[in-house]
Amino acid sequence: MPDRSDPARHLIRYAGRGAFSPGVVDRAAGSVLVTEDGRELLDFTSGQMSAILGHSHPEIVATVREQVGRLDHVYSGMLSRPVLDLARRLGETLPAPSVRGPLDRAMLLTTGAESNEAALRMAKLVTGRHEVVSFARSWHGMTGAAANATYVAGRNGYGPAAPGNFALPVPDRFRPGVVDAEGNLDWRRELDLGFDLIDAQSVGSLAACLVEPILSSGGVVELPPGYLAALRDKCHERGMLLIVDEAQTGLCRTGDWYAFQRDGVVPDILTLSKTLGAGLPLAAVLTSAAIEQEAHDRGFLFFTTHVNDPLPAAVGNTVLDVLHRDRLDLRARELGERLRTGLQELAGRHPVIGDVRGRGLLVGLELVAGGGLDGREPDGSGPDGGGADALGAAVTRRCAELGLHMNIVQLPGMGGTFRIAPPLTASDAEIDRGLAILDDALTDVTGSRRVIERRTAGEGVAR
Repeated sequence: MPDRSDPARHLIRYAGRGAFSPGVVDRAAGSVLVTEDGRELLDFTSGQMSAILGHSHPEIVATVREQVGRLDHVYSGMLSRPVLDLARRLGETLPAPSVRGPLDRAMLLTTGAESNEAALRMAKLVTGRHEVVSFARSWHGMTGAAANATYVAGRNGYGPAAPGNFALPVPDRFRPGVVDAEGNLDWRRELDLGFDLIDAQSVGSLAACLVEPILSSGGVVELPPGYLAALRDKCHERGMLLIVDEAQTGLCRTGDWYAFQRDGVVPDILTLSKTLGAGLPLAAVLTSAAIEQEAHDRGFLFFTTHVNDPLPAAVGNTVLDVLHRDRLDLRARELGERLRTGLQELAGRHPVIGDVRGRGLLVGLELVAGGGLDGREPDGSGPDGGGADALGAAVTRRCAELGLHMNIVQLPGMGGTFRIAPPLTASDAEIDRGLAILDDALTDVTGSRRVIERRTAGEGVAR
């Protein structure tokens, strides 16, 4: 019988210095994971931010079973009905045309990195340029051009990046880099400064700007209202294409079909992944007929083994069916409001919670070291002396022990931010249960709730 004492001993460790989560997952259904030893974990990350319909959704299961027995994979130059239907239907989900026309041309791929790779390749070919702008805390993938446009992690030790990649300051309301007279984020001045620096470094070959409307791995930072429109104008003034990466925000996650809808801005190229396959490997690039035609005329080439595969395309069609029928955009708004309200209540009891932010069911909860009542003391000392990073790790571990899987983004010197993204099919009771577990975990790690309760007991006030 094989030795299972170290189930990961034959694997390459691929998460930097991060460890694998304890236990081995055996099965999952809805919002719940079950390990081989029978432990249940409430999944507040939707797998890798992907399973928006929950795990093992019966309609996804039925689609996979039917399609794999009918047509699973074909030569990459062949077409199938699921691919044609999904390409058409994705175009129909877009709320308005871009300045270059509706985004009604689609290419179906497998991962978010691959879709960003294809989008950047197309932008460079169409513009005849090579320089790319992205946020200083961006994550767009670990392949070639996508990795060069990624700044939040993975840059050290791999040799020189491709020339012509520039970082733009992140408009972070909680930790602003450029402020107005009142000390609040002045994002317009920050954006102007960012492009002043980019213009000074550019060799006159700016091709594209690749951004998320909510920086997820960058700490769940939502672009301020008006920012995306101003960024689009900066791009178009310079002949650049605006590429919006909605791998995690697209398809109802934020309460709208797409996060860019809030700003009334439609990008030149849109990339999707994660949520489109509801846990299966499916991604897409969408653009206008005009851009597609120009790319085609110039010989656009992005040929992969699994481009336009029928099996994942069939799953994507089922995802759209369920999102439309069950109005999961509205459900994401409702559950998101319930989640944020609960997290704000926790912030009143736990001074280590510095900020609650996000939209729909993509919510960030930032922990800070120090525990001052204003929640914004970056003094570097957590309950064990290790700062906000150690605090976040300890809370994550305690949540897992209590039955809640949470994902924390830890950025050097910037605390830790829980990236909370339950399935859109989660129940009210599951949201409440997750909040209760987080409350207990914070109390166990910091004792903060008990301290606040003691402080206010004589006043009859609960913070």
